[in-house]
Amino acid sequence: MSRALPKYNKRRVTFIGGAAAVALSGTVIAGFALAGEGSKSDGTSARTLASPGTITCPDVRSKLPAVPASAKAEVDRNLTLLNTQIQEANKRLVDTVGQGGPNFVQNAILGPLKDKRVATVNRIATAIGRTAAKPQGLDSLATCALNAAGTNAGGGAAGKPQAGGNAGNAGNAGNAGNAGNAGNAGNAGNAAAGTITCPDVRSKLPAVPASAKAEVDRNLTLLDTQLREANTRLVNTVGQGGPNFVQNAILGPLKDKRVATVNRIATAIGRTAAKPQGLDSLAACTLTK
Repeated sequence: MSRALPKYNKRRVTFIGGAAAVALSGTVIAGFALAGEGSKSDGTSARTLASPGTITCPDVRSKLPAVPASAKAEVDRNLTLLNTQIQEANKRLVDTVGQGGPNFVQNAILGPLKDKRVATVNRIATAIGRTAAKPQGLDSLATCALNAAGTNAGGGAAGKPQAGGNAGNAGNAGNAGNAGNAGNAGNAGNAAAGTITCPDVRSKLPAVPASAKAEVDRNLTLLDTQLREANTRLVNTVGQGGPNFVQNAILGPLKDKRVATVNRIATAIGRTAAKPQGLDSLAACTLTK
């Protein structure tokens, strides 16, 4: 009996040790699983929080000539607006990290920002030109750039698509221009895109001086081109973006382009005749379904 007891205890100890090993192994496995989950979560956070970069624009104030006192208030107001536009563009850059395709930042942020800046610097030039020499070439300061911490294509550092990331948002529920949306019924969704229509500018103009005719005609043609491009983009982007996509990425930028264009028309006429007022009211276009 005295020799059997140690043998029994040895088996018991072996069993307990095995159970402990199993329990320990389970803990280690669970620990690895949790570690894996934590790593995945950290990677997601890194992608989400990665800086999308910063939009910077040429300085307009330093390129202006002496501003007449009569124009100072209007010029200062538009210089402040230029800063506001950059702030809004940078905010949108952060708010839309990972959205859209590889050209999203250019098409939905940088492009519209340039159009807004063109209209704004044209107002500055016009204000100065009322009582002094009108500054030329301010339009060249309208284009802004994205300082690359990312390009919003995949939301990763240096614009590299993440594993399983956006990479042009391909795989975004098959969106990609609605390609693969059950065949899109022969792309019948394009018919549902609707049509953008804009107020007619030509019919609202006064008599155009002969000296301004070529410039006015060129800008009237540009208005038609802008409308065609907007309708083409409307069809090509069916199903993309959120509920405000058309307003933010198509109608808004189109309005900014039209503001700049009708301002050029008014300025051209105003060089040798009474400058038409209120053409800006013809800039906003609408989507008809």
